[in-house]
Amino acid sequence: MNIVPTAIPEVLIIEPRVFGDARGFFLETWNAAAFAAAGLDLRFVQDNHSRSQKGVLRGLHFQNPGPQGKLVRVTRGAVFDVAVDLRKSSPHFGRWVGVELSETNKRMLWIPEGFAHGFLTLEDDTDFLYKCTAPYLPQSEQTLAWDDPAVGIDWPLAGLAATLSDKDRRGLALGEVPTFP
Repeated sequence: MNIVPTAIPEVLIIEPRVFGDARGFFLETWNAAAFAAAGLDLRFVQDNHSRSQKGVLRGLHFQNPGPQGKLVRVTRGAVFDVAVDLRKSSPHFGRWVGVELSETNKRMLWIPEGFAHGFLTLEDDTDFLYKCTAPYLPQSEQTLAWDDPAVGIDWPLAGLAATLSDKDRRGLALGEVPTFP
């Protein structure tokens, strides 16, 4: 696999080796030994899968306490995936990175603990899968406002109105969310 750093060094694009022929393709999406050899010695405790229509924006979610690291990917469709650094001690605090993940590019994104995460679906019937390093704790779930001007995410809405859940409409500003050390 190829690991590509982003503007925030701890957030990593992972490009798996894809073996294709006339029958289709094969790729490894998770191999503990290979990831550990690449410096990502991770233990996952939960897998999640969501399906969304074009224009659905989910996030920006995080847990505090009980933060989760996430390895995310798309198996059908495409998303614009975003991670926001919520670590007060980080030189990147409050900054974001965004990456397109799709069934075509087969990229994955590693989002470590201490980040808010969200995505905008770019195609109908997009399947989004992710592995988590900690279990979901509803009492610890937090939502950073997807449109907080202090963060300034450049969502590729192209004239679309984002479809949001009530929880995501009520997201808090960067100055109001519980951050990490």
